[in-house]
Amino acid sequence: MKIAVCAKQIPDPATPYDLDPDHHWVVRPDDQVLDDTDRYGVEIGLQLAEASEGTVTLFSMSPAGTLQGIRQALAMGADKAVVISDPALKGSDAAVTAKVLAAAIEREGYDLVIAGTESTDGYTGVVPQMLAEHLGVPSLTFAKHVEAADGTLRIHRQTPEGYDVVEAALPAVVTVTAGVVEPRYPTFKGIMQAKQKPVEELSAADLGFGADDVGAAGSGTVVEGVTPVPARQAGEIVEDDGEAYLKILEILERAKVI
Repeated sequence: MKIAVCAKQIPDPATPYDLDPDHHWVVRPDDQVLDDTDRYGVEIGLQLAEASEGTVTLFSMSPAGTLQGIRQALAMGADKAVVISDPALKGSDAAVTAKVLAAAIEREGYDLVIAGTESTDGYTGVVPQMLAEHLGVPSLTFAKHVEAADGTLRIHRQTPEGYDVVEAALPAVVTVTAGVVEPRYPTFKGIMQAKQKPVEELSAADLGFGADDVGAAGSGTVVEGVTPVPARQAGEIVEDDGEAYLKILEILERAKVI
């Protein structure tokens, strides 16, 4: 089975980063890390590949930089990576990202595409579904358990009440939740091997896209502004003098809770 895993490089969440003041785009440093949500997708891909004697190829659309995040996923055990890195892609929205990733995945060939539910630097949560639309395959979402055998994908889809059992014929796209598995830690051997694994870097033109098809020019959405979240105000302390409940009832009525 040929398994494609979407693996995004993002600025280290532990390090404050900036937004471009003109366009409100994330300023991406050379050193980026693997998005934590994608570690679960990588792990599921590796487990399915091990069970089917298959392969795992990583796909990422971001500035290549030092490839730190991609090497982290390769060190986990993925076989190779395809990175679409091109200044022309700067400012691409979710729709453009999906069509570029779809073109790269189709070019490589696949039986199953795995992605996280959403990236932690964008939180749009729509790229995997758009990706499935471009590929013309079923989209199975919010998987807490994944099985693939005999040309069929079966998942347990997380719901507020429990889970649904959903099946689809392969090829397909599946998004996995954070609790689906416990991602493995790269071994020293894996880290050393990751340095030798192939990483193919592509441009937008390599995938058949012109300058007007991608980036800000090809995107239908624009970030008009960014406003910091207001600081939380201090709460009201009610001291119990034996009738504190009356004050609490007053506060709740004022807030129209009761």
